[in-house]
Amino acid sequence: MDIREVGDGGRAAEVGVPFGLLAAWAVHDLEEVATMPGWARGRVPELRQRYPRVPERVWRRLESTDGREFATAVAVMGGVVALAAADGHRTGGRSAFYQAALNGFGLHALTHMTQSAAVRGYTPGVVTSPLVVVPFTLWARGRLRRAGVLRPTRPRDVARGAALAAAATVGTHVVARQLLRRLNST
Repeated sequence: MDIREVGDGGRAAEVGVPFGLLAAWAVHDLEEVATMPGWARGRVPELRQRYPRVPERVWRRLESTDGREFATAVAVMGGVVALAAADGHRTGGRSAFYQAALNGFGLHALTHMTQSAAVRGYTPGVVTSPLVVVPFTLWARGRLRRAGVLRPTRPRDVARGAALAAAATVGTHVVARQLLRRLNST
């Protein structure tokens, strides 16, 4: 494996650690792309009745996201994850952006599992969350820790990772919707 030496005598992150984030993300998001449109069509009416306190705008937004828009948002997110992975590689895993993205990726698995518990069934992304996302995140953090480059995880780091994941998710959906509007208007 390609391991770069760093000035302090420790080992920098292997190529597989930063770019593994992109690979694990791709596997996970392929599950979401393949299942989201059909899942939303089939489950939203039932969930709307089961959870009447959820604002109607949430249900309308979920129903209005078609497969093309969702896939476009995933592609845009792929760019964000690729940037984080490249920055992680460039810095030997030290990049705050890369580590925040890694933490956000791992934390968002909990969101998928919580959603599935709330709906009492399958939600897009829940299969690969415990099988890919969590194990990869723990493995990558362990490699970074052994290389001496993992930043200490403080509550604000957890919040930063979660905030990065949430902002990137909202942002990529906004970008996807705008891109598709422009394409449809030409």
